[in-house]
Amino acid sequence: MKSSLYTIFLFLCFAATHLSADRPNVVVIMVDDLGYSDIGCYGGEIETPHLDKLAANGLRFSQFYNTAKCHSSRVSLLTGQYCIAAGDTALSHAVTSAEVLKEAGYFTAMSGKWHLKKEPTDFGFDRYFGHLSGACNFFKGDKTFRLNGEKWQVPEKGFYTTVAKIDYALKFMKEAREASKPFYLYVAFNAPHAPLHALPEDYKKYKGRYDMGWDKMRDARIAKLKKEGVIPKELNVSPRPPHVRAWDKLVPWQRDYEINRMQTLAAMIDRVDQEIGRLVEDLRKNGELDNTMILFVSDNGACPYDRKGPLLNVEPTNGQIAFGDSTGWAWARNAPFRFYKQNQFEGGISTPGILHWPKGLKTKPGAVVDTPAHLIDVLPTLADFGGAKIPTKHASRELRPVSGVSLRPVLEAKELVRKEPIYLQFSSDYGLRDGKWKLVSYKGQEWELYNLEEDRAENVNLAAKHPKRVKAMVAKWRQMSRDVLHSEKLANAEMKPAAEVKSNGQWTKFSDSEKPPVKRAGPRKRKKKKL
Repeated sequence: MKSSLYTIFLFLCFAATHLSADRPNVVVIMVDDLGYSDIGCYGGEIETPHLDKLAANGLRFSQFYNTAKCHSSRVSLLTGQYCIAAGDTALSHAVTSAEVLKEAGYFTAMSGKWHLKKEPTDFGFDRYFGHLSGACNFFKGDKTFRLNGEKWQVPEKGFYTTVAKIDYALKFMKEAREASKPFYLYVAFNAPHAPLHALPEDYKKYKGRYDMGWDKMRDARIAKLKKEGVIPKELNVSPRPPHVRAWDKLVPWQRDYEINRMQTLAAMIDRVDQEIGRLVEDLRKNGELDNTMILFVSDNGACPYDRKGPLLNVEPTNGQIAFGDSTGWAWARNAPFRFYKQNQFEGGISTPGILHWPKGLKTKPGAVVDTPAHLIDVLPTLADFGGAKIPTKHASRELRPVSGVSLRPVLEAKELVRKEPIYLQFSSDYGLRDGKWKLVSYKGQEWELYNLEEDRAENVNLAAKHPKRVKAMVAKWRQMSRDVLHSEKLANAEMKPAAEVKSNGQWTKFSDSEKPPVKRAGPRKRKKKKL
């Protein structure tokens, strides 16, 4: 009897060891406000050799969707649910990927931007370094920095958030190795989200590179995207919208200012790639790269909200000066698509999606996958390959069903079948992706309909031509609003008449003035009140 029990014990130990060895380590990397064509393997001129190599040895999604906004994308990434269904930033109706994989024996760690309620260590992460806020000064940080649940003081010198996040990511991976556990690492960069800050050495690299302006930059990116097969060669790209001025119509001081802004953005993205390179090299040195699933995504498209006045003849390289976002460059960075962050058009929700896993991928290296995927699919995919079970009950949360699906068929070069369309919403921007058809509304205005198989850039609104399809898709969107998101408000949303020209008060306003407005480069000194 003792002998048989011992045999069973040895078998279980062997099985557990074998399972642990077969399961991949997982690294999920999310960047902030990245445009569709910002990195090299998606058409960009910015130097991103490490991401390009991951794509060349892995796969690229041509249609990887987010929610068009920072916090809601993070909710969907972590929970497999649409933001409102999950309980919004409180995550009151969901479990996270960290909780799921931790239960399956993974060492779980996060480094970077949280932007949700409570802290990562309250939702299954064994280790955490980063800021709880949605944005902060890249050189000075803010008061929300935490290390494993404790307040962390940002150093006065030698600090840059993009670098620090990888410093701690490497420390956490070392801890996982010492614990002899597979690890799940979630890295959430704040770059290239405003404030626009760049390290001096990165900033200098791009001096003069954007003198050509956004029209020519966009054209070059589109040509490269077509050449690499990320978008169809026959695609009719979206034209420059009325609210973006032609580059050659800008006055000299505007061109100088805009060149400086894009130079800074490029430097920030370049630095992200460099730090990803450090992480990948660490995996390689430790013999883990082949069996580590690396997923690279963005939370939304490029941001057009220009919330700062122009700063001239300055370099945002020391934390004292910061630039705001540019609508013109955001349009070019989202090439070949329309609109931006917060909008449910492709420019807002379709961003790079790279998956690298030499041991697990059965697709051809460098493959471009046209199957639509969404951030809600991340948790089911990680649970599937991590040998984990997504719970239906929790001690303190009333859980709702996961809406995402495992991307296993895509990784195995098979067809992915969804039972439900992909639901799209942030604030009053709405949409639904059902096969080749996409329903979309700008700011609660009349529904538009596009055939993305023929018109990925959403140039030709087919709503008037296919009223029955619009009616059916609207009904489905409202049903999902009620039954999946549990939102009667959305289900009963009233649509406004379509505006002839779509506009936003926070988009860059262009003037014809030959002289720039006066703007201080540093913080304003407050006058002392007389007693």
